[in-house]
Amino acid sequence: MILFLNQLINGLHVGSIYALIALGYTMVYGIVKLINFAHGDILMIGAYTAVITLTSLGWSAPAALLATILMCVLFGVVIERVAYKPLRSSARISSLITAIGVSMLLQNAALLVFGAQSRPFPTLLQVDSLDVFGLRISFVTVLTVAVSAALMVILQVFVQTTKPGKAMRAVSEDYSTALLMGINVNTTITVTFAVGCALAGIGAFLYCMAYPAVSPTMGSLPGLKAFIAAVLGGIGVIPGAMLGGFVMGIAESLTKAYISTQMSDAVVYGILIIVLLFKPTGLIGSRSREKV
Repeated sequence: MILFLNQLINGLHVGSIYALIALGYTMVYGIVKLINFAHGDILMIGAYTAVITLTSLGWSAPAALLATILMCVLFGVVIERVAYKPLRSSARISSLITAIGVSMLLQNAALLVFGAQSRPFPTLLQVDSLDVFGLRISFVTVLTVAVSAALMVILQVFVQTTKPGKAMRAVSEDYSTALLMGINVNTTITVTFAVGCALAGIGAFLYCMAYPAVSPTMGSLPGLKAFIAAVLGGIGVIPGAMLGGFVMGIAESLTKAYISTQMSDAVVYGILIIVLLFKPTGLIGSRSREKV
């Protein structure tokens, strides 16, 4: 039982990181119906920013976190304006191929600038593990889960109650009608990318605290798994991204503990296939009708 609970906690930890990245996927898809495969590489950019500011510049952790968020937002907004905006009226396959191209560009640019050797991430918190009913839970795990849950609630409140959030929902419902109602669609889409990339920056910081190694390709696998988490929970639905991330993390952790470490990815993808066979819109996604 202790082993099971430990693996469950580990799954919640990694699932929280997947969920933070998945929120960026689900927001962008909900607004412009674009699968931004470069989103995982925004995580990599944030990780390198954090390492440079902490080790080379000697900044404090809060200052490095702020710089990480700002750098991720800057890259996200520039990518949206330069690569995605000109293709909004094109076929979706064009945007998809462009997103894959941007991902490869960022990875190879990082490889050229920083080299293939991974960089160590410094230890930021020297806090003893928490003892809860005989379970040893690291403070980083508690922090990651708490931050992820809090950000999901804040994001949900932002989308439901604020003026930019209402504009996002309007553009998501009907792009053309939102234009006719006087909503600045370009600004709304830019804000969406900025918020998603800010979450990726926070996710990069938390990911590096758990897995302290930074490399040019570090964002590929977490980005892919976060996309799967968004689809699993119901892409375009904010709570669905969180639920999908937790399901992914727990399934991966339990598979490594009880079946095989080499089979963890296969089991996760198998769960995705089974869920989509019976509920194509994801666990809490809703069906939508489209006139033809």
